[in-house]
Amino acid sequence: RVPEISFYVLPTESSQERYLFACKLIEKAYRSGAFAYVLTDTPEQSQLIDDLLWTFRAGSFVPHQVYTDELPTVDNVVLMGSTNPPINWQKTVINLSSQCPPDFQKAERILEILDNSEETKVWGRNRYRQYQQAGIEIATHKM
Repeated sequence: RVPEISFYVLPTESSQERYLFACKLIEKAYRSGAFAYVLTDTPEQSQLIDDLLWTFRAGSFVPHQVYTDELPTVDNVVLMGSTNPPINWQKTVINLSSQCPPDFQKAERILEILDNSEETKVWGRNRYRQYQQAGIEIATHKM
């Protein structure tokens, strides 16, 4: 079984808007009962998403924490981190990093969020190619 991969391409060059869009997708994944993992490049980026999830929308509540190789004590918490997702969190990966998720073949869904900045587009194209070479069909949504 191959993962379902969706690329969301935003018209903006703002990384802040990219992160806000990510929060909306994270909330949607959480509501659907998926154990979502947000893959980032650095602990700082994880912290940024962690902070944003508290404030991005009034009235929104998504239980979440930064993953530091320690599993949460409750289920269905959104985890974010720059390391490999733990077993239960490998199914839905929201990728904000510049790389393909490690072991991406194990995922059920991978959501890629690109903004219109040159750097993000270059990384996005590389990941797109890697998924294609793995024989995976990709859905692209221009926002």
